[in-house]
Amino acid sequence: MARLTLRITGRDLPGRHCGDFSDVHVGTQRGREPDQLVPADAGEAVFDLTADVVEAPDGTTDFRGPYVQGRRGERFVYLTWGELPAGGTFAMFRRAKLFLADIPSELVAAGAAEATIGLTDAHGLPLCAAVRPPRVQWRAGAGGG
Repeated sequence: MARLTLRITGRDLPGRHCGDFSDVHVGTQRGREPDQLVPADAGEAVFDLTADVVEAPDGTTDFRGPYVQGRRGERFVYLTWGELPAGGTFAMFRRAKLFLADIPSELVAAGAAEATIGLTDAHGLPLCAAVRPPRVQWRAGAGGG
């Protein structure tokens, strides 16, 4: 088993008040819980996470770990959006999926990958749904080759 270190840098955040939403924050999703929450009016949001790289029974590459979601062959990590009022509880209202299969195999083998992504959609709202290349581009990460 190998370890893959991921850094996702979100830029162009939609703002803390966008659409019908207030006190908007974005973070990763660890298991079922939001993690690494950042206010959506920040200059950027940087998320660091890891995944275990394992060989599936059919010989293909698979991913596991607390941030990894989805079925084998369709693994992804979530960026989760929600409202987080002062003293309140995070209430998720949308998520974006970044698919691990989109990371070039040479970066997986090197053990580190980074992506920079704009987090506002064409309507000025938080980016959601499947986020695939060219919207997200993975490159060698710190410690990678």
